[in-house]
Amino acid sequence: MLLEALSALAAAGGGALVQAMATDAWQECRERTARLLGRGDPQEESRQEARLERAREELVAAGDDTEQVAARQTAAWRTRFEDLLEDAPQQAEQLRDLVAFVREQARAGGVAAGQVTVHATASGHAQQAVQGQGEQHNTFRAPR
Repeated sequence: MLLEALSALAAAGGGALVQAMATDAWQECRERTARLLGRGDPQEESRQEARLERAREELVAAGDDTEQVAARQTAAWRTRFEDLLEDAPQQAEQLRDLVAFVREQARAGGVAAGQVTVHATASGHAQQAVQGQGEQHNTFRAPR
């Protein structure tokens, strides 16, 4: 039987993971989670990354059902973390680190902008650079 503290940690992990699915921190979170669940097996890590990405895609595509899908995903990942901690309680520290990482990203504003639609028009000598999220590099040159 899983100790109450480890069960609470698994619940926090499930919630943090689903929260991170809609943030700029997702890639790092996905990689950390895959390493944690893969336990050093590269094939298992790859399988877990694919599973995590499918879960994120389901959440992103949920539309009006986002809350329901998020609740289901949170419960599923909690169960996976509980299974992990039951088999390997020494992994608790890595899960704590993952939860702390997601919380720190949320405090630092690492939340993605969500869907961004931009309509920009420039003419003559006008130049525009519009960004919703992520990294962007612009080079402007004078018209010929």
